[in-house]
Amino acid sequence: MTKPPFRLSPYQVQFLMVVGFVTVGYAFYVRYLAIEFSPVALACDAGTQSLLCKARALSTVLFKNSVFGIAALVIALLNLTRPSIVLLTAGLVAAGLGIVLYNVVLSGLAIGLFILGFARPAPATA
Repeated sequence: MTKPPFRLSPYQVQFLMVVGFVTVGYAFYVRYLAIEFSPVALACDAGTQSLLCKARALSTVLFKNSVFGIAALVIALLNLTRPSIVLLTAGLVAAGLGIVLYNVVLSGLAIGLFILGFARPAPATA
């Protein structure tokens, strides 16, 4: 009994597009309005306890330890062996955050592995 190749339905593609755009949009928001924007950075370093400062602190700790890139790479390797929409979504989120938030090398490698996950042998014809 052969397993059918992993293919996404149009609804799954639309869902992944929405998740990807929201993830990258939030990553741009955190990077350019919290991490690199001087007035916010100075206010957060001075001790302001806002949600933006907490998001800034969390994302700074995570990208300094390459958590986004490592998570994306691990999920991509899992998706390469056993593809599923859940792994693809989680990996897309991790890789999108990693690309924008300074974990480019590992996240780019993970994106390449996600693309490679769609390269399955064609079914044999009789």
